[in-house]
Amino acid sequence: MDRVQPKPAGALRLLVLGAGAGQLGLLAAARERGLFVIAVDRDPGAPGFRYADRRAIVSLDDVPALERLAEAGRVDGVIAPGSDLAVGAAARIAARFGLPHALSPAAAVLSSSTLRQRERLAEAGVPQARWKLVTGPDDELGFPCVVKAPDRQGPRGVSVVRSPEELGPAVKAALHASRGGLCLVEELVEGPEARVTAFSLGAAFHPLAVTDRIAGGFVWPSTRAETAASVAEEAARALGIEEGPTSARLRIGADGPRVIRLSARLGDAHDAELCRAAVAVDLNALTLAAALGEEIDPGRLEPSPRAGGACLRFLPPREPAEVEGVADAERVEGVEWLRVYRGSDRGGAVLATGADPAEAQERASRAAEYVRFRTVDAEAIA
Repeated sequence: MDRVQPKPAGALRLLVLGAGAGQLGLLAAARERGLFVIAVDRDPGAPGFRYADRRAIVSLDDVPALERLAEAGRVDGVIAPGSDLAVGAAARIAARFGLPHALSPAAAVLSSSTLRQRERLAEAGVPQARWKLVTGPDDELGFPCVVKAPDRQGPRGVSVVRSPEELGPAVKAALHASRGGLCLVEELVEGPEARVTAFSLGAAFHPLAVTDRIAGGFVWPSTRAETAASVAEEAARALGIEEGPTSARLRIGADGPRVIRLSARLGDAHDAELCRAAVAVDLNALTLAAALGEEIDPGRLEPSPRAGGACLRFLPPREPAEVEGVADAERVEGVEWLRVYRGSDRGGAVLATGADPAEAQERASRAAEYVRFRTVDAEAIA
């Protein structure tokens, strides 16, 4: 564990589980607020560590180690802002040490476990992708379908299967990755994808921004906002989520929106920053307040559109390289911010607003084109 910067005596201490690219906004907000931040990530080079007062190189699934860290750090709150894997651990730590927390342990388990979430949504009749738990190749759901290990997070053991010939190897890979020796086969719902960013307060669900997924990013507002938000609310209620942020992915099929996944945390696509730029709601600040057990004025959840459209565009993944063109990108009209970092599937992101979604998308794309990652090898070839 490494001390980066001291804070005044008496500063509230927050344990943040995850320091990757998706947590940058929350960690920056915690630093700006003057909290003493203990950040945890298994990657020593995690970009969010630069905002931490202390860093711990620990896997997020090592719950005993996380509990020891919380106890030794005398933390006032714990949060998992960008990882489903750590949502359950954060709730468990909070319950053990009597810390305030937005989620009950039961709601945390339902939201973070793919299988348990699927089972609970089915019990509640919430529209979702069809699914089946199997121990061997099973084509009942037809093709295309998604094959995954139900007790793993991320891409490990996940395959999109489009033909019977691909099914056997995909199931074998999922079973190999699974801790419990089970495989989940899910229908691949054909249709556009929407994401609902919301915050619950006193069991009231507040949809803040609904975006449509586009190639390389997201654009606000969604053309399907009302119906998508309604189904996301059904899902949050079914999972017992009464407080804190949620991020729901839905596919809009021929019969309407169906839940792909609801996460009881901030979205990992800079959703909080888009929310602030689009509707002037500071979701990072609200999430910090919830993690520390502070009273939240419902007025802070009232959306007030600042623009006609907003677009979050990701930069392509990169290896260590010199970055060029950032200043030019930031000068593009409507650009709210631009971040460059090393993520597993992206090299950064740019957020732009405009008079309408099309203008916001054009501005974000134009700004992204200015950014170049120039490696030594590339220069030698040139």
